[in-house]
Amino acid sequence: MPRQEDPVEQPLLQAVDLRVVFKPKSPQPIVALNNLNLRVESRSVTGLVGPDGAGKTTCLRLGAGLLVPQSGSMKVLGHDVVQEADLIRPRIGYMPQQFGLYEDLTVQENLDLYADLQDVPMSSRKSQFERLLDMTDLGKFTGRRSGQLSGGMKQKLGLACCLVKVPELLILDEPTVGVDPVSRRDIWRIVYQLVEEEGLGVLVSTAYLDEAERCNNVVVMHEGKKLAEGAPKSFYSRVEGRVFSIAPNPTQTARTLHGEVLQRNDVVDASIQSGMVRVVLSKESPLLADSVPLIGKNAEDENFKGVEDDTITEASMTPVTPRFEDVFVDMLQQHGASIEKLALSGKGSELVDNVIESTIDDAPAITVSKLLKQFGAFTAVHDISFMVQRGEIFGLLGANGAGKTTTFRMLCGLLNASDGEIQVAGNNMRKAPSKARSRIGYMAQKFSLYQQFTVAQNLKFYGKAYGLNRQHLQQRLNWAFREFDMEDRKDVVTQSLPAGFKQRLAMAAAMLHEPEILFLDEPTSGADPLARREFWARISKFAHEGVTVIVTTHFMEEAEYCDHLLIMAQGQQLAAGTPAQIRAQAVSEKTPDPTIEDAFIQLAGD
Repeated sequence: MPRQEDPVEQPLLQAVDLRVVFKPKSPQPIVALNNLNLRVESRSVTGLVGPDGAGKTTCLRLGAGLLVPQSGSMKVLGHDVVQEADLIRPRIGYMPQQFGLYEDLTVQENLDLYADLQDVPMSSRKSQFERLLDMTDLGKFTGRRSGQLSGGMKQKLGLACCLVKVPELLILDEPTVGVDPVSRRDIWRIVYQLVEEEGLGVLVSTAYLDEAERCNNVVVMHEGKKLAEGAPKSFYSRVEGRVFSIAPNPTQTARTLHGEVLQRNDVVDASIQSGMVRVVLSKESPLLADSVPLIGKNAEDENFKGVEDDTITEASMTPVTPRFEDVFVDMLQQHGASIEKLALSGKGSELVDNVIESTIDDAPAITVSKLLKQFGAFTAVHDISFMVQRGEIFGLLGANGAGKTTTFRMLCGLLNASDGEIQVAGNNMRKAPSKARSRIGYMAQKFSLYQQFTVAQNLKFYGKAYGLNRQHLQQRLNWAFREFDMEDRKDVVTQSLPAGFKQRLAMAAAMLHEPEILFLDEPTSGADPLARREFWARISKFAHEGVTVIVTTHFMEEAEYCDHLLIMAQGQQLAAGTPAQIRAQAVSEKTPDPTIEDAFIQLAGD
C-alpha cells in the first residue's frame, strides 16, 4: 500500500492582493493597503514593521474581522473575514493599541468580565486564571483597580484578558508601546511561552526594531505595500560591509560626532550605541571604494558637505555586524522615505542668542534636593537629589510606576512636592512656581493640542497663552514653520497630520516662547524609527544651541543621547551618572560590553 503524504498544514491567516482605501470618494483618497499578500503560520511569530501610515494596524484590524477590504481576500482559520467574521472572532485573540480595560474594576474583575464575554466555562476558569496571573506576575494585585496599575502592568493585564480563552491566532498591535524594558521582556516571554505550549500563531506589529529580531518572520511595510519578507537575519546581507562603529576623538562627545556625521551625504543612518556612533553608509560612499580605514579630509567631495574638516578626521571606522534596524532604515530610504538632516548651529542662531541672553550665569538649570511626594500613606517619590547643568540633556529612566512622571510633574510645577527643594531656572518651585513657568516648555506624553485646529491656529493659541504680542508672535510663528518644516502644512487640520508631524507640532508649541528648559515626557512613545531619529536630531540641535532638556523615555538606546541619567525604582534613586558610568555598572563576564538596556534590566529588574 503506497505511503500517504502528510497533508500540508494550512496557514492560520492568508491575505491575497488586499486593497483598502479610506475616503475613496474624496479628492485625496488614502490607500492604506495596496495589493498586500501575507501568510501567518501556526507555532510562529510574524512581525509587521514599517513607518507611520504603512498599513500595519489596518492589516491587523482586517485579521480581527473589524474592516472590509475594497478588493482581494483574507482568510483566518480557513474562514473569509468578510463573509464569516462571526466564526473567526471566538477563535482569535486581538489586543489593539488602546486595549479596553475597565479602570474602575480590579484585576480579577477584568479577568472575570472577559471570561464572561468569551463564554469561558466556569470549570476551567480557576486554573486558567492562576496560569495567567503567574505568567504576568499579577497574582499579588488581583484586588487592585486596573486604573491604579503601572503602564507595564496594564499591558500585561490586557494581554491576560485576551488569553482567558486560549486563541488559535493572537493578534497584537504594538503591545509594548510605552512599556519599560523589564515589562517588555516579560510580555515577549509570555508570547513565546504560549507559542511553545499551545502551538498558536502570533501576528504582531511593533515600533521596536529589536523586537523584530525576536520574530520568526518579519514583513517590512511602507505606504500600504510589502517591501520585503523573511527571517530577520536573512535581511543582513543587504547592508553587509556598510555598517561601521566610529569612536569620537578626545575633543568630541558621541552626540556631537553623531550630529556631524549625519551631515554627510553618504551616511544613510547614524545612531549612538555604547558611546560610539554606529553608521550605515550608502553603496556609493567613497569610503567603501578603497576600504578607507579612516574618515579623511576631502573638501571638494560632496559627501563631506557641511562638515568641518577637523571634526572627524581622526575617527576610526570599525566594521560591525549588521542588525535588522540598519537594514530597515536603509530599505525605507531607498523607497523614498527620508530623515531630515538638521545642521548643528551655534552662537549666532536665532534661538541661541535669546537663550544665552537669559542664562548668562553658570548656575545649574535645575537643582533637586531630598525630594519627597506622598499621596496619603503612599510614598511615590522618596529622597531624590540631582542637578542638571545648562545646555545638558538629562534623562529620567525607570520602570513603569517608578515615580518618573510624578517627579517630572513636580519639576514642571504641575504637582506640589510634599518635602524637599526644587530650583528651576533660578526659581523655587515650592514657593513661586509661576515665576519659572514662562521659562520652561513642556511636551506631554499624550498629544494634547487641539485636533480640530489647523497647525497655525494651534501655534497662535499657545503663543497667545504664553503672552506673546502680535509682532513677536508672528516672528515666532515664522520661526516655527521654518525650523520644523511645516510651512506647507500650516493650514492643515491637526487631526489629519501624520504622527511624525503631530510630534513636530507639539514640540514647536513647547518651544514657541523660547524657553530655557524643555521638558519632554516620553516624546517618542509610539513613534516609528525614522520619526524617532529625526526627533532626537532636533533635541540635540536645541541642546547644542543652549537649551536644557529633561526627557523621560522607555527607548533605552535614546538614553545614549543624554549627558547624564537618573534611574529610578519604586520612587527612589537607583543609579545616576553619565551613560558610560551607568553601563559600567552592568559589566560582567556574560556582558563585557553592556548597553544601557542591559544595565537598566540588571538594575531595575533585580
